[in-house]
This record gives sequence, structure tokens and C-alpha cells, in this order.
Amino acid sequence: MTVAADSVTSLVQSVDWLAIAPPTITAVVALAVLVADLFVADRQKPLLGVVAIAGLAAAIVTLVPLRKGDRETFCLTSDADACSYTADHFTLVIQFLVLGGALLTALLSLTDTREKLPAGEFWFLLLSSAAGAALLPASRDLATLVVALEVASLPAFALVGLRRGDRLSSEAALKFFLSSVTATAVMLLGISFVYATTGTLHLTQIAAELENVPAQLDTLAKAGVALTLVGFAFKTAAVPFHFWVPDTYVGAPLPIAAYLSVVGKAVGFSGLILVTVIAFPAYADIWGPAMAVLAAATMTAGNVAALRQSADRRWSAVRLLAWSSVGQAGYLLVPIAAAAYSSDDQIGATVAYALMYTVVNLGAFAVAALVARTRPLNRISDYRGLYATRPLAALAMGFFLLSLAGLPPGIIGLFAKVTVFSSAVDAGLGWLAVIMGVNVVIALYYYLKWTAILFRAPEPAAEGPETAEPARGRAPAPVTVVIALTAVIGVVLSGYPQLVLRFAANSLF
Repeated sequence: MTVAADSVTSLVQSVDWLAIAPPTITAVVALAVLVADLFVADRQKPLLGVVAIAGLAAAIVTLVPLRKGDRETFCLTSDADACSYTADHFTLVIQFLVLGGALLTALLSLTDTREKLPAGEFWFLLLSSAAGAALLPASRDLATLVVALEVASLPAFALVGLRRGDRLSSEAALKFFLSSVTATAVMLLGISFVYATTGTLHLTQIAAELENVPAQLDTLAKAGVALTLVGFAFKTAAVPFHFWVPDTYVGAPLPIAAYLSVVGKAVGFSGLILVTVIAFPAYADIWGPAMAVLAAATMTAGNVAALRQSADRRWSAVRLLAWSSVGQAGYLLVPIAAAAYSSDDQIGATVAYALMYTVVNLGAFAVAALVARTRPLNRISDYRGLYATRPLAALAMGFFLLSLAGLPPGIIGLFAKVTVFSSAVDAGLGWLAVIMGVNVVIALYYYLKWTAILFRAPEPAAEGPETAEPARGRAPAPVTVVIALTAVIGVVLSGYPQLVLRFAANSLF
């Protein structure tokens, strides 16, 4: 009887509530908003947005006491080193990125939830997705990774299609959902192969078991590794899993397109890093070349498609940002590929680039949201003369575009590209560095072309609401705050780019 009692006691674990505070607070606030929506009068619905923003801010604050990166919980009683949740430096940096991105998205969405979108559902879905995104980088077993990925993704499908009665929105949500479900099914098949080969789902144990795979299971293990990467490659919008991006961004509310472009990518890249660097180092000869080819194909496809966008085409500005995000995903894949050929230190380059990309891309979408208030078709040509009517918004947009291009005064963009380029060279991937250099030149053309349009003389006003000057009307305060905040952060980081590298260096495992 005593033995049985001791056995039961050994299975009981204490939960480190501080370690899991960031995603937990976000999820609890999401539920609170959903319940409050049932009782709050329509005129008080804006308070739900305030609560959501406060919840995200509180989740970010809880990262401060975790800064040592030495906490873990939900560990196996038989192996204390095999834990399902780890709050290390990598986790904290990615959680800061996704929660910060969600916070800026929430600010950007305040006006839309007052005017166009159902407030309660919107804030619940956004916070739920952010909770999953914050959980994923801390996950250290494949089951938790899949759960976190789906918690981040399922609310995003609904967010894309939340504009009721809008055909484009419904179509975008359907495409996003079907393609994501297919990718997830393939990934689950790969995970089942990995489990059949290793007998475990914990990443550290998988790495140990894959070192000595029996010959008869080697093919199964290789197939499992390849298929597991598919789901995360879809989230990063890597070729050939990128086809959903332009239509989804066009159909989604602009703040949600911004959210998917930064937080959605952070989820995919953190998942890729965890499974490749921690779980599958023994099969680096499989995923390393695959990541290198994906990086080259993704940056090329994204930049070539962005280059072909017509300035007068409907929603061409959003489509260009969408294809640009695909091209940027290619750059982000380069250090992951390099990690297969050198050391884990290369991962810091991906994190540094992701931090830069998050700031400037959210800023660019914020300006697009501002212009869309008077130019709902959001064509690139609609930005002509923006400097004459909204000089500060035009200067900010020019800075964001030049940062994405890697040109001064966007020094942070140049610094991030040089860091990624160096990781490829250091890993002996000279051919990939050359392809990246060619793509950077291609991207310069369409970024500079859009920047030049901002400062041209405005066209003569014509009849109709869509031809009104892009500056007419007062800018909403939340949108102005996001533009100003991202611009200030971008300028500060351009002056002190070493801050990003130092911050990213702390993300190493």
C-alpha cells in the first residue's frame, strides 16, 4: 500500500506558474473578454479592446522576471531533462516578439472594432491566437508544438473571415483554412513516423534516439523528418506553401493581415528552429539542403511576384506587401539552413532579422490602414502625393520601405540583411548568398519605386470617393500611435543596431 502511494506521489508535479504566465494570462483575458461581451452594452464595447490591450501588456511584463531563461516545467518524472515547457532565452525573445506584435495589432484594430468588426469575437480570437503563438516557442515536445500551432492558427482563420457578408473575406478564410488543414495533416503524418521510430515525443529525447536509428527504420525516420517540416513551412509561407498569402492578406482586415505577416511567421519560424536544431540535428543532411533550397525558391518567388505588381491594380499595395513578406521569409530561412552546416549560433541571425521585420512591416501595414480609410482599393498609385497631404505618414512609410530594402536611413534593415548574408557565407553556402544578393537587388526596384511615388506631386482630384486625396480626414489616434511607435523603434534600432544583435544573441539555446 505504501509503495502504491509513493508511486502516485511521484507522478504529481508542481507547476511553475510564473514560467507559463505569458500565454496563460493571454488565454485567461481572452476568456474574460468573451464572457464580458455577453453582458456589456453596445456603447461600452470599446472597453473590451482596452481590456485586451491591458492583458497583452501584462503578459509582456511577466517576461521581465523570467529574463534569466532558466525555468522549465511539465517535466517527465523519469527524466527531469525532458520537459514539455521551457522558458529559456529563445522562448522569451520569441514571446516578446509575438506578444509585442499582437499588442501593436490590437492598437491598430481599435478603430475597426468600433466601426466594422464585432468587438467581442474579434478580441477573443486575437487573444486566443496570441496565446497559442506565445506557447509555441516554449514547447519542447511535438504534441505541445502541434497544439500550440493549431491554437495560434484556428482563431486566425476566423479573424480573416470576420467581415460578414464580404465575399473576398470569406474566400480568403476558406483558402487559408483548407491549405492550412492539409499542411497540418501532412505534418501529423510526419510526427507519427518520428514517434514510431523513436518512441517519444520530447525533442531532446528524439534527438538522442535519432542518433542510433536501426537501418530498417532509417527511411521511415527520414520521411518523418521531412513531413514534419511541412506544417511549419506553410506558416512561414515558404515555397511551395505560399500560394495562400496574397489572397488571404487582401481578404483579411488590414490589421489581421499585418498580424499574419509578423506573428504568423514568428510561429512558423520558431517551430522550424525547434524541430530542426533541437530534435533533428542527426538528420541535418536531410533538412539542411531542403531549407537552403526553400530559402532560395521562397525569396526568388516572392520578389519576382512583388516586382510584377501593377500600381493601378486593385489592392496592389496589400498584394505587394504580401509578396514582399514571402520574399522576406526566404531571407529568414537562410540562417536555419546555415545551422545545418555550422553551429546553432546561426539561429541568432534569424531572430535578429525577425525583430527588424516585425517592427517595420507592422509600421508599413499601419500606414496602409491609414490610407485605406480614404482609398479603400489600396492601390500603390493611391499613395501618390502622400507627402503633400500627410508628410509624417509619408516619411514613416518611406523609412519602412527603405528598411525592408536594406537602404539608409533604414540601417536596421541593412544590418539585418548583412547578418543573414554572413551566416550563409560562414556556413559555406556561397551559392545561397549569391542568390540572396540578386534578390536584394530585385527588391530594391519595387521598394524604391513605391517610395518615389510617396513624394510625387498629387494627381488632380477626380470625382468619386476612391479618388479623394489620401490625407483627407483626421487620422485615428490608435493608428497614429502604431505608426509613430514603430517608426521611433526603427529609427532607434537604426542608430544602435548592435542592440538587436545583442538581444538576438540571448536567444541561443
